Amino acid sequence: MKLASFQAQGKDRFGFVAEGGLIDLSGRLSGRCADLAELLAKDLVADAARLVNGVKPDFRFNEVEWLPLNPRRDARMFALGVAYKDHQLETGRADASLPSMFSKHPQSLVGHDQNIIRPQASSMYDYEGEVVLVIGKAGRHIPEAQALEHVAGYSILVDGSLRDYQKHSVTAGKNFDASSSYGPCMVTRDEIADWRKMTLTTRLNGQQVQHSAFGMLMWSVEFIVHYISTFTCLQPGDAISTGTPAGVGHRRNPQLFMKAGDVLEVEVSGVGTLRNTVVDEVV
Repeated sequence: MKLASFQAQGKDRFGFVAEGGLIDLSGRLSGRCADLAELLAKDLVADAARLVNGVKPDFRFNEVEWLPLNPRRDARMFALGVAYKDHQLETGRADASLPSMFSKHPQSLVGHDQNIIRPQASSMYDYEGEVVLVIGKAGRHIPEAQALEHVAGYSILVDGSLRDYQKHSVTAGKNFDASSSYGPCMVTRDEIADWRKMTLTTRLNGQQVQHSAFGMLMWSVEFIVHYISTFTCLQPGDAISTGTPAGVGHRRNPQLFMKAGDVLEVEVSGVGTLRNTVVDEVV
């Protein structure tokens, strides 16, 4: 099942991604949940599946504006730094026994097909395509053996990174307003038989710049969920972005940074493609 957040007819909504459009669950589940995070918290995914069975889309794709998967202003996204061996090698990092973490703030995220903004403050605007784990069940100190039970599904992140700012502040370099994107949807975990078999491909203006099996992560999905749950109680709607593979722009020779007019696509097998156009910040 594919679920998404979107805006249509001036109203924020959530729904099911169907053939040719979106089925609005907001009205069909009115009074029971207000958004996708609450749908997960109240364990209503199965109910949603029954409601959309055999139903035609309420909105065509060209009639909606995609929102970040979780558009709440208090949404939490935990992000891994150097999490693939090939990316570790291209950055010259020493072997790490534990993940390096940072946070993505909600104001840094836009939805699928929305513009991502190259800040006026920097020309070193880099791409990172990533697979996102979406938490569906709350938990603290989650054992690895039970970790997948807490994962509702998978989504995609463009982690827009300002490399010069990142050198002195990871928080700043990763959180410029509207510099990253999240979506277009979440695919429920039951549709992905083995997370290791997913592949991630990033294309800049149609040219492949990253490609990796998700199974090349340095840590398993189960360990990542377990690790983060040791320092915080994970909540439904929380997101964990699992880092990027090799091929980022600042490690190329010559370096490759994004500019206005560029089109960035991140495709994850079984999930879909997150696409955004780069524009310059207007001050």
